[in-house]
Amino acid sequence: MSDLASAVGVHTEEAAIVAELKAGSEEAFSWLIAQYSQPVYSLVYRVLDDPSDAADTTQEVFIKVFRGIKNFHASASLKTWIYRIALHEAFNQRRWWFRHRGRETSIEPTHPGHEEHCSQALKDVLVDASKSPLDNVFNEELRACVEKVLSSITEPYRTTVILRDIEELSYEQIAEVMEVSLGTVKSRLMRGREALRKGLHRRLPAYGVNVSKGREKDRIEDSPVTGQEVGVMP
Repeated sequence: MSDLASAVGVHTEEAAIVAELKAGSEEAFSWLIAQYSQPVYSLVYRVLDDPSDAADTTQEVFIKVFRGIKNFHASASLKTWIYRIALHEAFNQRRWWFRHRGRETSIEPTHPGHEEHCSQALKDVLVDASKSPLDNVFNEELRACVEKVLSSITEPYRTTVILRDIEELSYEQIAEVMEVSLGTVKSRLMRGREALRKGLHRRLPAYGVNVSKGREKDRIEDSPVTGQEVGVMP
């Protein structure tokens, strides 16, 4: 009963926020940006793999959100609706990029930020919880390695893994965002995780990290610099 009451409370709160947004409330729009700008940027960045393009696309996402909020219907949650727009804009940008620009070497550093939204499997790898300069260097290299493996997974499997294991969306939410069936979500997730596991298996031993298959959920066993274990769900 408490879960039902909580769900009803969340739905009621979201409905009130949506009503404020539709009414043009600047305070509601400020809340929306504060609430979703970081996760939207994180999602877009992992599709585009370019900080500047991700920042520009994130701005476009919120422009589309502001312009389209009056047409938003409660059949989907506000979060999944925003994520759907974000993925649409990110994939459009990537198609334009490959068509008109080709690959360019970026002089900007890459930042695998916003790891507070990661699942336990990737979260402990991508979040810098180290205390010494040596650990900082090691963990930065390790995060870069994991991000590189993740970016090498082909679509739509990479985005499915990102939405589930990093953004922590439910299967139902992912189905809404990607506009596919639950069966397709589960199939893509399985293939994406397997590709991730194989990529990590090839690369992470060089960092003293062993890759294993998790049963209940992905896991990291903390240890000093080396000797970590990364589990990827089969």
